[in-house]
Amino acid sequence: MNVLAFLIPISLLLGGLGLVFFIFTVRSRQYDDPDGDAQRILSGQYDKAPPPD
Repeated sequence: MNVLAFLIPISLLLGGLGLVFFIFTVRSRQYDDPDGDAQRILSGQYDKAPPPD
């Protein structure tokens, strides 16, 4: 049971760090790609239906 006294705070710390870094990346707009979205829409590469089986 003494191990839980170490593991719970460590897991909370690591989870908090992950959340902080995720919020940082969202705020720094690393997931935005408006030019790529526009190019995929206009390219027509996804307009073709897959061949029937």
